[in-house]
Amino acid sequence: MHQLFKCLLLSFGFTAVGLMANPTAEQVEFFEKNIRPVLAEHCYECHNSSDKAKGGLALDWQGGLAKGGDSGPVLVAGKPGSSRLLRAIRHEEKDLKMPKDGPRLSPAIVQNFERWIAMGAPDPRVMKPSREDIAKAISWETIREQRKQWWSFQPVRFPAPPRVKGDWAQTDIDKFIQAEWEAEGLSPAGNAEPHALIRRLSFVLTGLPPTPEETAAFVQVAEGDRRAAVVNAVERLLASPHFGERWARHWMDWVRYAESLGSEGDPAIPNANQYRNYLIRALNADVPYDQLLREHIAGDLLAKPRLNMKLGLNESAIGPAHYRFVLQGFAPTDALDELVRTTENQIDVVSKAFLGLTVSCARCHNHKFDPISQEDYHAFYSIMTSCRPAMVNIDTSARQETNKAKLTGLKPRIRAALAEQWLAETGTISEQILQPSAEWEKAIEGAKDFRNPLHAWNQLRLAKGEKFTEDWKKLANDFSKSKKALDEQRARKYAKRWQLGQDTDPLNEWVLDGNGLDGTVAKAGAFRV
Repeated sequence: MHQLFKCLLLSFGFTAVGLMANPTAEQVEFFEKNIRPVLAEHCYECHNSSDKAKGGLALDWQGGLAKGGDSGPVLVAGKPGSSRLLRAIRHEEKDLKMPKDGPRLSPAIVQNFERWIAMGAPDPRVMKPSREDIAKAISWETIREQRKQWWSFQPVRFPAPPRVKGDWAQTDIDKFIQAEWEAEGLSPAGNAEPHALIRRLSFVLTGLPPTPEETAAFVQVAEGDRRAAVVNAVERLLASPHFGERWARHWMDWVRYAESLGSEGDPAIPNANQYRNYLIRALNADVPYDQLLREHIAGDLLAKPRLNMKLGLNESAIGPAHYRFVLQGFAPTDALDELVRTTENQIDVVSKAFLGLTVSCARCHNHKFDPISQEDYHAFYSIMTSCRPAMVNIDTSARQETNKAKLTGLKPRIRAALAEQWLAETGTISEQILQPSAEWEKAIEGAKDFRNPLHAWNQLRLAKGEKFTEDWKKLANDFSKSKKALDEQRARKYAKRWQLGQDTDPLNEWVLDGNGLDGTVAKAGAFRV
């Protein structure tokens, strides 16, 4: 069941002080914003006045809350410490810890209940709700809309920096940090001495210690202008190739980078290092996060991919390589099970790395905490499972076309020279067969397969008289049977018959990648290089 907070509050032995009869507008707003949503999401399913009131307790309206359950009222209005409801959600009693089937409510929610009880437990729900009202209150649509109001699902805001004391804060970020310090009665520590500071900067940005020369240069500048020394050091370290190497490791952890798939055989993941190097280059080039995200989701489909002309690479096409790092390829006995497991792992990685959500929790039911439905999950699954693993060419179009023009010009010349050579040799074929050289003798001897052009000669060359006639008829009969079977196969109606080599082929239905195919249909038997 999708409710976590099973309010099985059956043993409340306190007498209730009357709930506040005329709450103020501010108190009503507090209840509607902080109390009602929690009760609706976690309590109404099992404790309502419509069709289910476990322990005789209904929490869906003021009258039910005031009455309490079979063991008495649940609140002492105005006295949080004497209210067993609050003790239950605080987990203060061994046998009464709510939510019963889920993690504890957040400290902020518990504090809201404490504040609500302290103000007299104002409750504007004076009318008993209908069955339809309860169904709507506990519906997924209502719960999802409530969850979408959480701060983590709100658009990014750019608030004005707070006012702070003194001149410690050098940037807007410093001001936010200092404001929190001041709120907690804290003050910043003193400045680190130059030797310690350059080590911290170097380890944080590149993962490597500074060289003695770098340390000496930093200390010298810091003695005259500490801020300039820091700015210069940061710029130098950000420009270092080691910056990308250091921080790509974190990104690779998010996507579970691996160069082999583990298990018994531990099969290698081909060209995994291409993805690693791609990340290093991207971070060193300061590629924006949103661009990297697009490349990771569908970099091979971008209309305007990010190209590295220096290396001749389509950088965007490398992004989706992370999909291959998940558990897969263990020679399964059930191919469908392998597909499901692989796709679920891909969704788990993508959602955790780039959404910060455990979307996989919604495979079998609506998410317990986040506004993610089971329908959302399987819509995501449908997109992911429509894809297929493949090796793709990451060269730029220009690099793929490098030798095409030259080869196109050479092709007719090669064809003409080859034809000339063939024609020159046709006049000696009879002689070569009747009086074969060692090379021809070897070729005839090896023509055991009936599809070999020399197979008939292999079978008949030693036969004489009636034996020759008998063997010839057998070969002719075998050929007729083979041709008949081939004709029947060609005439058979298939659900899908690809007529490769015909102009009418729907070539656009095929996935073409790389320069092995030039995007045109070749006639059957066409000369190819």
